[in-house]
Amino acid sequence: MATTEIDRLIQLMSKLPGLGPRSARRAALHLIKNRESLMKPLGVAMEAAAENVKTCSNCGNLDTADPCAICTDVKRDAAIICVVEDIADLWALERTATFKGLYHVLGGVLSPLDGVGPDDLMLDSLLARAKGEVVTEIILATSATVDGKTTAHYITDRLTDAGVTVTALAHGIPVGGELDYLDDGTLSAAMKERRGI
Repeated sequence: MATTEIDRLIQLMSKLPGLGPRSARRAALHLIKNRESLMKPLGVAMEAAAENVKTCSNCGNLDTADPCAICTDVKRDAAIICVVEDIADLWALERTATFKGLYHVLGGVLSPLDGVGPDDLMLDSLLARAKGEVVTEIILATSATVDGKTTAHYITDRLTDAGVTVTALAHGIPVGGELDYLDDGTLSAAMKERRGI
């Protein structure tokens, strides 16, 4: 019979994305078996993160400093802002090491069915940044979902008088993708976004 502490650990871990009750039990057991080499250092790291990680007041990224390391990096191009839905999207783009501008995290997408309107997102601060003297381009890196596209259209409309170029990420066939295995929406987007070689 599991103790209250183990039950509590499993319940808390099962709330993490990708972990259901069974996965949480396995992860908890692994942590307990490796308490000196893994569980205790993990607890210390989690406590330090809870105390020190903050949201960047400029772009919405997470860091131990405010403004974050990306916003204060003088090597980055402050004239280009890439707009993402969530911090996970920012991290995904950073992994590619191809974008050298700044970011803006919206904190979600417009979704009337879920009750998410313009006031629930970081849109006002984006508009303020876009109207600054330095910014020349806004890249909309929202998802290719209905809500993501709606959000991109809304932002584009709001930026018409900002004097910036608004671009979007291309959508279409992934590298290594075979046409026969792709869905109709991806194929349609790839055909519409075609370019010269």
